[in-house]
Amino acid sequence: MKNVLPTLLLIVMASAVSDGQPKQTIVSSAVTVARLRYDGGGNWYWGRSAIPNLHRFIKENTSIKIEDTEVTLKPSDPELFKYPFLFMTGHGNISFSDDDVSALRTYLENGGFLLANDSYSLADAIRREMKKVFPDKEFVEIPFSHPVYHILYDFPNGLPKIHKHDDQLPRGYGIFSGDRLCVFFAYESDIGDGWEDGSVYNDPPEKRLAALKMGANLVAYALTN
Repeated sequence: MKNVLPTLLLIVMASAVSDGQPKQTIVSSAVTVARLRYDGGGNWYWGRSAIPNLHRFIKENTSIKIEDTEVTLKPSDPELFKYPFLFMTGHGNISFSDDDVSALRTYLENGGFLLANDSYSLADAIRREMKKVFPDKEFVEIPFSHPVYHILYDFPNGLPKIHKHDDQLPRGYGIFSGDRLCVFFAYESDIGDGWEDGSVYNDPPEKRLAALKMGANLVAYALTN
């Protein structure tokens, strides 16, 4: 394992600026992966054991400081800027309101990071709703050489394949704010389900470990870029 992070991480994020007013900053020395709650009918709450297991893995295997707290919030929640890493997953549909779109754009353009995990059948909704957030941007496939695949653990072939789904190759897509990857869309991989308790899907230990390692990479990248 490449343990490249300092023991203390200070994450500074800024909200939108009103004319003549200073930026509001949030500084945190410990991280909680927050679950994004969305409208539209999709099961945003899918996989209750996923985030606690990812927190535990990161805490035990890296120097990232973790606050293991269950947090769910909508994009327009005023607490959004306290959480530098958002996890969105589920099946079915997503619908962002105008307020959600505006808040999420501000968050992502000012240091926030979103992992959108297609647990299955969520891909079309992810693409559609993120187009509202960034009308002038497109998802692009992330090259295997990108740091997100190597920052802590090496994934020379990109995302690990956890579940069969449509039996396609796993693909990692992204949206960039400048040079910084701010949205990572995991397609045909389902690393989120790979974080869950082994009894949920009875995945082989090596698949669950690969999913957790990839999750740690994503968190590490989000906190250092």
